[in-house]
Amino acid sequence: MPDSETPARSKMAVDRFIARRDVHLREKTLWRMLYETCARAEEILGVNIEDLDLAARRCPVKAKGTRSKARRRGQTREDFVLETVYWDAGTARLLPRLLKGRTRGPVFVTHRRPGPGKVVSPRDVCPDTGLARLSYGQARALLNEHTAVHGPGTGWDLHEYRHSGLTELGVRGASLLMLMAKSRHKKPENVRRYFKPSHEAISELTSLLAPGDVRR
Repeated sequence: MPDSETPARSKMAVDRFIARRDVHLREKTLWRMLYETCARAEEILGVNIEDLDLAARRCPVKAKGTRSKARRRGQTREDFVLETVYWDAGTARLLPRLLKGRTRGPVFVTHRRPGPGKVVSPRDVCPDTGLARLSYGQARALLNEHTAVHGPGTGWDLHEYRHSGLTELGVRGASLLMLMAKSRHKKPENVRRYFKPSHEAISELTSLLAPGDVRR
């Protein structure tokens, strides 16, 4: 979980950045999907095409805390919980263009095939193109490359999309319970950092306490 110093970018800043012509379609789609779903980057990067419900604009993701438990004969078993994330029109417009008719494998892939001798799980390779899943490290480097203004490592962080999306929803009046449902946090204290109602919203709420039916 990030600390409270994680920047919250304005919706206008996010929209303008993703709309830049020098940003590749893959990055546009990833960043827009992170912002609209308010999901963690690892969750979205782990999604496969067959997981997507394009019509309903949603998909299941492996929730934070996935573990691999050892079994007999060296086999492993993953314990995880699937949770649903939702996106809207921005992501819905970009996804079909990114997939280009692909129906299986990772949604987000690299532009190169895995090198000789590199072992990659079948689930992490597109069966149609042979391209491997885009990793968190690669995605983070790409974002930094586009946003760094004071040298390497000074750009935006992938988590800023989640933080910014939730903060925007809070500013627009989403309740704490709705923010918890959207973010899938289990504890209210982990969501309060995003719950920042505007002065206008607080003023409107206060007007409910006016005597009788008098309203400002």
